[in-house]
Amino acid sequence: MEIVDTQKLQELLNSFANKDVYIHLETTNGAYASHFDEKMFNAGAFIRNVKLRYELGKVTPNAPHRVGLKLHGDGWVYAQGITHYELDEQNRLLMAGHGYDGKLAVALEISETPFAY
Repeated sequence: MEIVDTQKLQELLNSFANKDVYIHLETTNGAYASHFDEKMFNAGAFIRNVKLRYELGKVTPNAPHRVGLKLHGDGWVYAQGITHYELDEQNRLLMAGHGYDGKLAVALEISETPFAY
């Protein structure tokens, strides 16, 4: 994965706009966070293969980045803390946010085909 180049990432987000796409969105502070520090609150969110269509994708200029997808109508999907991205060999846009310790904290992925389980 590459460190976010906002111009390139914006172009990729634009290329998926107004198409039916599948979204994977995941946040985590580590499944075993409380095993290492019992005062650490373990939280996370996970959605996979949610089909939607967005009219506008936007990446904020300052790192770590927020990537937002404005849905047709009134809704938004966004991920805060994106640091890296890539367009893989299956034409899926994979974005990730790695914490200061290098561990994955957030992932947002966009694909025109469903993600495998």
